[in-house]
Amino acid sequence: MPTASVFLDRDDTLIANASLPAAAFAAGTHGDLADPAFVQLLPGVHEACCDLHRAGYVLVVMTNQGVVARGGASITQVEATNARVCETLSNPDQPGISLIERVYYCPYHPAGSVEPFCIEHPWRKPQPGMILAAAEELNLDLAASWLVGDAERDIEAGRRAGIDPARLLLLDTNSDIPDLAAAASHILSHR
Repeated sequence: MPTASVFLDRDDTLIANASLPAAAFAAGTHGDLADPAFVQLLPGVHEACCDLHRAGYVLVVMTNQGVVARGGASITQVEATNARVCETLSNPDQPGISLIERVYYCPYHPAGSVEPFCIEHPWRKPQPGMILAAAEELNLDLAASWLVGDAERDIEAGRRAGIDPARLLLLDTNSDIPDLAAAASHILSHR
């Protein structure tokens, strides 16, 4: 039986990114965190993920990582950073197990210079590829799922995947949903 999911963007949704110092990024790649030492959960994220997980949602991270295509990081660095995110989001009810079921990332960017990653790709948001792959691989019910992100490309990817627009939550400090804690409360109030 398909399961409901909450699809989560990574940077500035789960972890700090825009507020990090330049030292966190390879030269010329500010905004593309690929150093696990700088992974910092945003306030309220761990508790929000715990609440969503306990409510039965499968938590899936989907993140563009064009830094690989631009030569600012390797696949190994991106995967180490993703692993650190999962480690920091440990399940308090099951020590050593992450609240995150799976992380999908897209290392492609059409303006990149590193082969074979310097192409457009169906996983690169706003395309829905990561969401559709997760739905198939994890047997997820997109009609019962939600998506939370901090950029319009996140919301557009969810729309293109067929998630109900009312279930696409854009984090905005000037709205009723400024952060993941507020998004989780909204989701849980609609169960």
